[in-house]
Amino acid sequence: MKANITTLFCLLSMVVFSQTARKYSNEFMNIGVDAAALGMSSAVTAHTNDVNSGYWNPAGILNLEDNQLALMHSSYFANIANYDYAAFAMPLDNRSAIGVSLIRFAVDDILNTTQLIDAQGNINYDRISLFSTADYGLTFSYARKLPVQGLNYGVNAKVIRRIIGDFASSWGFGFDLGIQFETKNNWKFGVMARDITTTFNAWAIDEEAFATIQNAVAGQNQELPETTEITIPKLQIGISKLVDFNVDYTLLTAVNLNVRFEENNDIISSSFASINPALGFEFGYIDMVYLRAGMGNFQNELQIDNTEQLSFQPSFGVGFKYNGVQIDYAFTDIGDQSVALYSNVFSLKLDLSIFR
Repeated sequence: MKANITTLFCLLSMVVFSQTARKYSNEFMNIGVDAAALGMSSAVTAHTNDVNSGYWNPAGILNLEDNQLALMHSSYFANIANYDYAAFAMPLDNRSAIGVSLIRFAVDDILNTTQLIDAQGNINYDRISLFSTADYGLTFSYARKLPVQGLNYGVNAKVIRRIIGDFASSWGFGFDLGIQFETKNNWKFGVMARDITTTFNAWAIDEEAFATIQNAVAGQNQELPETTEITIPKLQIGISKLVDFNVDYTLLTAVNLNVRFEENNDIISSSFASINPALGFEFGYIDMVYLRAGMGNFQNELQIDNTEQLSFQPSFGVGFKYNGVQIDYAFTDIGDQSVALYSNVFSLKLDLSIFR
């Protein structure tokens, strides 16, 4: 019966069907971290310079003067999905630094209705159980200064773990490479190449659980899905400039070009690559209070009448820093201007020197 189309069927179809070379794989790793960065529409590739650089551009962790810890939480889809992040980074010496970060994106307590209707067609609510689906990304970062003044590089090694209850799970591995260059007059340039070797995921599927839904719809989902997927590389290019008005006021402006090697709805798109710009601003007062804004995720959306309309995702953020403690907030879609994910995001950053 069609009533047997279940949550499990949908999850297995979306997550592990048509693998091999997918346009969108491990997308939870592209959401972003740190409310300060998200308040600037993630246009931080060039100037990121703290513990969160392990995510945005690992070359940036070389700017750490002491050990740092970062935490973040946000929720999506009316609090159905939870997104959590923690990171730690420390300098090794005056030429190198290391960091580690963990991301978890999960939906908990999903109803498993695969056994709701028995072989005789009877509905039995006692046969409903709960399960969770969770994605984990563990990243190890290393950065080092190059002999050229102002030029740094960083490397990420990523371990991906994805779990769909007891039904399916996968392990994945990949690498990122980041470069930053700073001039003497406060211009900064950055490049972040994500999944440079492609990120490979291998899935293990519970065949018994799959068999319970295999014939839910005649002619569909008759064979086990492929068990491998590859995340194609992405490129982020950034430039930023910090302007000091006087002793008390600063203005940071930044631009990013986010490149995917595929054709999609980005504002600039071809069969070879698609480019999506992002703009970010940060106004600072006495290096304590920050006001941020940005625009990104420019998309050509197809309307009902087959015309295209340009949409974008605005963002807004505020931050406060005092004595080694920084608290940031971001709202990532003002007025719901786009159809993209939006959320209230809070993050905390600590210089661990405050505990000494």
